[in-house]
Amino acid sequence: MLFSSALFVFQFLPLVLLGHFVLGKRLRNVLLLLASLLFYAWGEQVMVGLMLFSALCNWALGLWVERARWRGRGRGVVALAVAFNLGLLVAFKYADWLWDSLSSLLLALHGISEPLPRLTQLVALDAFWSEVLVAQDGGIRLPIGISFFTFQALSYVIDVFRRDTTPQKNPLDFALYIALFPQLIAGPIVRYRDIAAQIRGRVVELSGFAWGARRFVIGLGKKLLIANPAASLADPIFALGETDLSTPLAWLGILAYTLQIYFDFSGYSDMAIGMGRMFGFRFLENFEHPYAARSVTEFWRRWHISLSTWFRDYLYVPLGGNRAGRARTYTNLVLVFLLCGLWHGARMNFVVWGLFHGGFLVIERLGLSRWLEQRSAALRHAYLILVVMLGWVFFRAEDLPSAARYLGAMFGAGAPSELEPVGLYLDARIALALLAGMLGALPWLPALSAWHARRSPHASRRSVLALEALGLALLCLVFVACSLELASESYNPFIYFRF
Repeated sequence: MLFSSALFVFQFLPLVLLGHFVLGKRLRNVLLLLASLLFYAWGEQVMVGLMLFSALCNWALGLWVERARWRGRGRGVVALAVAFNLGLLVAFKYADWLWDSLSSLLLALHGISEPLPRLTQLVALDAFWSEVLVAQDGGIRLPIGISFFTFQALSYVIDVFRRDTTPQKNPLDFALYIALFPQLIAGPIVRYRDIAAQIRGRVVELSGFAWGARRFVIGLGKKLLIANPAASLADPIFALGETDLSTPLAWLGILAYTLQIYFDFSGYSDMAIGMGRMFGFRFLENFEHPYAARSVTEFWRRWHISLSTWFRDYLYVPLGGNRAGRARTYTNLVLVFLLCGLWHGARMNFVVWGLFHGGFLVIERLGLSRWLEQRSAALRHAYLILVVMLGWVFFRAEDLPSAARYLGAMFGAGAPSELEPVGLYLDARIALALLAGMLGALPWLPALSAWHARRSPHASRRSVLALEALGLALLCLVFVACSLELASESYNPFIYFRF
């Protein structure tokens, strides 16, 4: 069930909100848990059982590690939790890729004469388990959002061991933490310690609800009015063959994808944060205008903040961070971003994308950052955008040869420009969406809000009301435009659903 669907916006969400307000505090969590399970089961059916199994096991592991810690055995339970959670992730997300990679290696070494059979073919599965575990392509089914709820569960057990939070005694409340539908599918990654008190008791204020509703509409507008039109440009360009992809089209395609992935994912995060506030939860921010950064290091402080801080706190710092000398620091950075790339998907493209960003972080620490600091803000910003766009080619392309061909086309090795004119792909609607995306990626709106906050105490009541009315009118206009898009019932999945 997509946030950007008429079913969700006009039926599911209003009904759940109504029930949340009508029911007493004791029943609110039960309602949200049932609604969250329905939300997940709408697209996953029986795979909801895997999520509940993960929640139950991690709830028990949290209680176990609390008791074992006092006997000096907590580290062993944490190791078991890590093995369990990563084992689930590997089994459902990486097993096929690892097996196929082994098959390709053995073929290259002439160890076998034909590819190994698929993993699902090696086990005799009855009709039920085939339906549960086997995808349409014959591989292992990838549960939606498994990377997100696995990282949330793992952080909970580790935080209990570190005494950063106390274990949840109620299994239903812990299941709600794992399954909470606003952020279940594509984050942000929420840590239990940040919302533990809110699960036990929360108050929904009118101002908070209004803020959440505005944030939800903004996120919906990002997705439907910018990300989707950008996708309608990026997808056909990336599908072009080598003989049809010209240099102008290649740059136009990666520009469109650069805007698509940001407004798609930040739009989802906006909707998740907004809905959370409407139910009384306060989720941390996940994006802070990353395309306004002036270095790759700064970019990763602003992009997918919940993931980058997760890797920092649960991997980079335990590995020694930057406290064990330069060589160890650089090794830790590269390892973290290698795993960050793998977290996004079981393909070599994501590995290269992670190493690409990790490499630039090392290069900046080696001296590039000092050089950049002596240059103009415009040059530093252009450097960041170029690096990020080149990285997105690996992220978007189907495989490494496709990425290499696309990069070649960007730098002059493509087809002649007159073969595929840009005008065949770029119409007024898409051009307007790209322009809105380029403007929306810059932090002018927070600056305008700060200016309005500074001005309000000194402005007349009439002018303040006029500005508030203008903002509300623009928000209503965005919602009406989104409603028209929803009426078209076009398929518009979120990019991060597959992670």
